[in-house]
Amino acid sequence: MLHRTARLVAPALLLASFTPSLIAQEAADKSAERNALIHEALTAATPAIAMGATVVDWEQNVLREGDNGWTCFPTPPQLEKAPMCLDGPSMGWAEAWMNKKPFSSNAVGIAYMLAGDSGASNSDPYAEGETDDWVVAGPHLMVITPDNAGLDGVTTDPKSGGPWVMWKGTPYAHIMVPVPGQPGMHGCGCMQGGECSCPHMQGGECSCPHMQGGECSCPHMHHGGQPMDECQ
Repeated sequence: MLHRTARLVAPALLLASFTPSLIAQEAADKSAERNALIHEALTAATPAIAMGATVVDWEQNVLREGDNGWTCFPTPPQLEKAPMCLDGPSMGWAEAWMNKKPFSSNAVGIAYMLAGDSGASNSDPYAEGETDDWVVAGPHLMVITPDNAGLDGVTTDPKSGGPWVMWKGTPYAHIMVPVPGQPGMHGCGCMQGGECSCPHMQGGECSCPHMQGGECSCPHMHHGGQPMDECQ
């Protein structure tokens, strides 16, 4: 009887010993995934905007609270690369586009996409594959206007060398404004491995705006100088 009891108890004890470590690993994986999404979302913005922006995923989960009125998103699930940071009017535009709803705005909206994108149709907001007018945009702004009729005088040619209208004739028409000289710019994100993940790379060097005495004073740090587990 004692041998039988021992055979039953031993596996239970073994399972109990593994459970906390499994839970801890799962929590660490979720934290790493969360931080990666935050970091990617903030690559779309300027350093000043990224520092205080709220970060939300496309399921409306708030990944990091902000306080400056800007909301940053990682790449939408149907795209390969398109992180973006939006102001209030642009948030309404993005929601309408994602849900295929009608849209109009009472104010000008601005959206930053300084990390560029992996490409989109210049005319079809919902193209599922490359089209004849497929455009891979580098760093740019998107400008949403209250009256799309005012876009008639703006070219739709992305090779014009300046701003152009994308998705003209749809409720989601907007002006694409190229931002030269921005490759490699990243918004401030979480601490990773004790180093600040807000490098604004220029020529391979970190031009972090929070440099003090040659070291990056990332804003996402405890007062003791230790990196946070999560962005806040």
